[in-house]
Amino acid sequence: MSTNVYDILMERGFIEQTTDAEAIRELLGKEKVTFYIGFDATADSLTAGHFLTIMAMMHMQKAGHRPIALLGGGTTMIGDPSGKSDMRTIMTKEKIQHNADCFYKQLTRFIDFDNDSAIIDNNANWLLDLNYVEFLREIGVHFSVNKMLTAECYKQRMERGLTFFEFNYMLMQSCDFWKLYKKYGCVLELGGNDQWSNILGGVDLIRRKEGKAAYGLTFKLLTTSEGIKMGKTMKGAVWLDPEKTSPYEFYQYWRNIEDVKVEECLGLLTFLPMDEVRRLGALQGAEINHAKEVLAYEITKIVHGEDEAKKAQEASRALFGAGAQSADIPTTTYSKEAFAEGIDLITLLVDGKMATSRSDARRNIEQGGVAVNDVKVTDIARKFTQDDFNADGALLVKKGKKAYHLFKAE
Repeated sequence: MSTNVYDILMERGFIEQTTDAEAIRELLGKEKVTFYIGFDATADSLTAGHFLTIMAMMHMQKAGHRPIALLGGGTTMIGDPSGKSDMRTIMTKEKIQHNADCFYKQLTRFIDFDNDSAIIDNNANWLLDLNYVEFLREIGVHFSVNKMLTAECYKQRMERGLTFFEFNYMLMQSCDFWKLYKKYGCVLELGGNDQWSNILGGVDLIRRKEGKAAYGLTFKLLTTSEGIKMGKTMKGAVWLDPEKTSPYEFYQYWRNIEDVKVEECLGLLTFLPMDEVRRLGALQGAEINHAKEVLAYEITKIVHGEDEAKKAQEASRALFGAGAQSADIPTTTYSKEAFAEGIDLITLLVDGKMATSRSDARRNIEQGGVAVNDVKVTDIARKFTQDDFNADGALLVKKGKKAYHLFKAE
């Protein structure tokens, strides 16, 4: 292995904390390492937040290491308290299994699972049929409650109340690492920075039970300059499933991120060489928009494929490209009060002079010729509010292939 993947991850800005940086780097440089990342199946699609950890898995696999994607069919039954102010909603086994199946399908687009080059497993296989007394004797005996209570994930919940139900989560995740160590020779756990306490628990458990070294490494969390997790919009999460977040909306999200975050995201979320990342990140003023366009294109290409990335880029350029041209798009502005009540699509088409009459507007909608923020709308009664606005704070209505109109509120 010519270039140590540890150095690649460090240079690109992934690594936040390690249990032993020198030992991890040495291990990754001299042998094929089996590592794992856990994905709790709390929704039916992975999100932009997961994408950073997927990129790390891709770098690791390209360098010759073996990823384990561990689906949390068991841990999702409890819910990780890390970074949460309230207890998670309890989900049914069937819903969790459905979500885990969706995750697997999405992960196969990024990770090569053929010929044992990566492994998919589900902690439901060993957690759901646990005998609780045996679990306490085998796992619980190795955990100090005093030490657990100093962990960040529990500390921040103490004031509002931490249930014993959630208190078990660290033991379960630590058990996962130990099981994967025994089953596959997994010696390294990777995860977001909010997983640090749980990862330390697993490293310590393997040391106590097996007398062997295991390692942990966390990634920085993608946040805005205000410290809010990136990957959220007014409509909720930015999903990797094109049915939940269209490739155009996905592209636009990254096209519109803060200037100060461009270089960081180029390093973490694309495979562009770091010289190019630094060159683009150094662009100033209006030129930074070019860097954002490259960022949005590269991320969309990885997630949705080159064709969808090109389509999203062309649509975006047609509307918002070349500086002043975006100001030339016809725009209608309503009061915020009007949008609070919701405005139907027929009214928008007529007011925007995109239809000659209400019946003309109705016909265009029913025939599938109208899209709002790149999503086709065929429901003539559908009403839109500010919650439906895109990243630019507007509704972009498209009729046919060439008629566009922006609707805003003030």
